Amino acid sequence: MTRLPAAHEPPPPRVVIERVEPEIDGGRFPIKRVIGDVVVVAASVFADGHDELSCRLLYRSGSDGAWQEVVMAALGNDRWQGEFRTAALGPYRYTVEGWIDEIGTWRKAIAARTAAGRDVRVDALIGADIVERAAGRATGDDAITLRAWAQALRGAKVAAGRTPPPFTEDLVALARRYPDRTCACRYERELGVVVDRETARFSTWYEVFPRSCAPEPGRHGTLLDCLASLPRIAAMDFDVVYLPPIHPIGRMFRKGKNGAADAGPDDVGSPWAIGAREGGHMAIHPQLGTIDDFRRLTAEAARLGIEIALDLAFQCAPDHPYVTEHPEWFRHRPDGTIQHAENPPKSYPDIYPLDFECAAWRQLWAELRRVIVFWIDQGVRIFRVDNPHTKALAFWEWVIEDVKAKRPEVIFLAEAFTRPSLLYRLAKLGFSQSYTYFTWRNSKQELTDYFRELTDPTIRNFCRPNLWPNTPDILHEYLQRGGSPAFRVRAVLAATLGANYGVYGPAFELCEHVAREPGSEEYLNSEKYEIKHRDFNAPVSLRGFLSHLNRLRRENPALQSDATLRFHETDNPSLICYSKSSPGFANVILTVVNLDTVYRQSGWVTLDLSALARRSDETYEVHDLLNDQRFVWQGARVFIALAPEVTPAHVLRMPSLAGPDRDARADGRLTP
Repeated sequence: MTRLPAAHEPPPPRVVIERVEPEIDGGRFPIKRVIGDVVVVAASVFADGHDELSCRLLYRSGSDGAWQEVVMAALGNDRWQGEFRTAALGPYRYTVEGWIDEIGTWRKAIAARTAAGRDVRVDALIGADIVERAAGRATGDDAITLRAWAQALRGAKVAAGRTPPPFTEDLVALARRYPDRTCACRYERELGVVVDRETARFSTWYEVFPRSCAPEPGRHGTLLDCLASLPRIAAMDFDVVYLPPIHPIGRMFRKGKNGAADAGPDDVGSPWAIGAREGGHMAIHPQLGTIDDFRRLTAEAARLGIEIALDLAFQCAPDHPYVTEHPEWFRHRPDGTIQHAENPPKSYPDIYPLDFECAAWRQLWAELRRVIVFWIDQGVRIFRVDNPHTKALAFWEWVIEDVKAKRPEVIFLAEAFTRPSLLYRLAKLGFSQSYTYFTWRNSKQELTDYFRELTDPTIRNFCRPNLWPNTPDILHEYLQRGGSPAFRVRAVLAATLGANYGVYGPAFELCEHVAREPGSEEYLNSEKYEIKHRDFNAPVSLRGFLSHLNRLRRENPALQSDATLRFHETDNPSLICYSKSSPGFANVILTVVNLDTVYRQSGWVTLDLSALARRSDETYEVHDLLNDQRFVWQGARVFIALAPEVTPAHVLRMPSLAGPDRDARADGRLTP
């Protein structure tokens, strides 16, 4: 308090509100939820003295909606909790308000004095005044009822040790509906929630290069060829098909096969070298087709239950129209040339970064927003953003908020392979999902430590991981050396550890594992620089395995959220065990994976039975959804043996609970 209130103002509030949760960086950033989620809010609320308090959780949809109120329950030790359900896309606001509860304080005092056998006639008169004031704030029948109660309290004959009549719980509850909030204290900040659609929390991605979709070798594929491949991808239960940039590719400094500095006349170049004389970020490569073809692609995808995600790579080839039309948007070197992209020792002369801090930054930012809006108008609702950590953070906060204000259904995935602070900052700024370091976490300890971090409530409130075992840029050593079992292991881990996961589709489906050279994570004959033709009926194909895995994800709600991930102890470091459950334990999935791609591994798993809603004396049957096997278990310790050449994992559904048994075992920690 910096000043005393004026004489005509009420005194300062006695109530203190602090430690409101969830709250990101002092309210600087909103938390994330999806439509239909319950937002649970807790706060420490207290005051001087021994008076009773009342607390309300206030929330509203949008910035102009009327506040709605929820009574907060006392948890003990000055902690209070309330909740509300999100019913619309877009922003929500919430805060907490508390005040001295006159009725509750009076009721408590009367009960104590009555129990001690004391005379409470004066207390009845005090209560009459309190109830009379409440009647003045009420209307209609409620006001009439309260005034009648106040009158009755004034005329009541009260014997020592007796409660003054009439005194019922219904009357007390009615009076508490009209509190004196003149000196109420409201938390100093309004906190935010961004509500996305369900796809932001649960999605399954398949990345494909349209130029490699031609059914016959030697031909540049088209968007319509890509359209023809959609039924095969939909049959595997992928619901997002992600396309690398589909724009014209620059010819100046074009790279050849395997990233060679000099391209031959037939080399097609990298799709990320965007722009040529045919156009830039709002044009389609002529060999891929037309805007009408793209609209046909998105329409057919929607018919099959698939969304098309488009790559958003804000960079330019040297012959992009922006270079000649807006040279001020690029960084120039002292010799007058434009600075090309570098990540020493790598050099990318075929790509010019945009300068987000140039003198004309406002015009640049507006143009890039125009690019996003253009593709939204063509039917795109999901963008995978290339290297957002190399662009201005303030730009992403502005453009995502601006776009989602008008189109709250749009989802942005950050390809943020960067330091944790940057990755998390991008998530806070508005990205709906984030790439992670999952690709480089392969041992039991690495996976356990990393996913405990990602699913910590503080992180989970703003960051949604999207797990990718491979990308066109990353072929990890684990996949290079482990053969088909390695691909199966990583698929199971990605699909069950994360509610969102994706694969660089054809390469993963066909277990492509040859690196450009020893120690490299680049593919040999990388699709980034050439057109590929593949035989999807090859014996090595994982089509059936991925189809089965994705289907069981769709059928089990426990795997569609990251909130309840729990790890269970194993005595063999090659075995990792974890579980997920849906609210109320209606669906519980336990996964055990052999991380060794060569040898059979076995050991004892010690289950945390509370995370599975089982009793220690209980015998129950578990169903392996991956292999259609059933096992009868009892207690917390079970023996597991997994041979990689047969199956790398068990994905086990626990028997469901129903009715009172389920309610008795649910402890409340599963609230979304």
